[in-house]
Amino acid sequence: MEFGIFTIGDVTTDPTTGRTPTEHERIRSTVRYARKAEEVGLDIFATGEHHNPPFAAPANPPILLSHLAAQTERLRFSTATTLITTNDPVRLAEDYAYAQHLTGGRLDLMLGRGNTGPVYPWFGADIRQGIPLAVEKYHLLRRLWREENVSWSGEFRTSLQNFTSTPRPLDGTPPFVWHGSIRSPEIAEQAAYYGDGFFHNHIFWNIEHTRKMVRLYRQRYEYYGHGAREEAIVGLGGQVFIGETEAAAKKTFRPYFDNAPVYGHGPSMEDFTQMTPLTVGTVDQVIERYLGYADEVGDYQRQLFLVDHAGLPESAVLEQIEILGTEVVPVLRREFEARRPANIPSDPPRGGLAAVEPATKHNHAATDK
Repeated sequence: MEFGIFTIGDVTTDPTTGRTPTEHERIRSTVRYARKAEEVGLDIFATGEHHNPPFAAPANPPILLSHLAAQTERLRFSTATTLITTNDPVRLAEDYAYAQHLTGGRLDLMLGRGNTGPVYPWFGADIRQGIPLAVEKYHLLRRLWREENVSWSGEFRTSLQNFTSTPRPLDGTPPFVWHGSIRSPEIAEQAAYYGDGFFHNHIFWNIEHTRKMVRLYRQRYEYYGHGAREEAIVGLGGQVFIGETEAAAKKTFRPYFDNAPVYGHGPSMEDFTQMTPLTVGTVDQVIERYLGYADEVGDYQRQLFLVDHAGLPESAVLEQIEILGTEVVPVLRREFEARRPANIPSDPPRGGLAAVEPATKHNHAATDK
């Protein structure tokens, strides 16, 4: 099973000092977090894609991920997410194939629609067409990676005639694709249709909603003939802040929670930790909480944690990564694998599923004209 961290690159004022890092400082810290993740034995570093303040996440994630790959040897890289709705599939096919070569295959990507509405018109898209955009653009992206001469026409971009995307995927195997969603059953359906991975970043949702979304994906994965539902490829998001005692962890993290741009000034930290995966406490409390998720959604393949948000200083984030890698993840990895049946994949595929496309195309999948 893969464990790692993901960043959304928020540039947030530290409420305990009043200091706001510069964009340059935030970007350099992100590089240090990835290197620390490899140092302590984590498997994955993932970055979001943003085009607006207050985020310093890359607008073009392959730039950051290729840079990080040059400074690491084992760590794998992903996006969290790549905006399939506002990016051109041709550019995605080229950029991520190139990055796949630069990283030596240590790269996959997670596609999503994003949650920042103004981005759509900035790139000439209509947010009301979010699902159709995601469906059509991904259908084209898959073809660009799998066919050398693509002729295609659709609703949201100009037609292609005998187009070849370069470079071709490494060893002819496209990067593995996850479809990330927190609320859209259509995206779970899309992931299942193609036999891709489904990542439910449920950091703002209760377990009942998460269970429902993952169950839908698993049922449809089996329906489309990719394997038994328990064999479907699932990833989950998470949030933690770890201290020597629960009281110490809550005392330290509370001002960051209370002033966070995303959830600050809303539910109390106690209510939020009860409703969502946010766990503020000891190593043992984090382990117990996250081991329970396999009971809720089934055995899964990837767990990513958000630890560098809400204005936390670099020193605190590096300490959290250290604790995750040396005290939490070794136990989770051992316990998850001990309960995993032999027929259930432990890790996601390394660069694309060999599943055959379903013989019958259903209405949600884009069709060539």
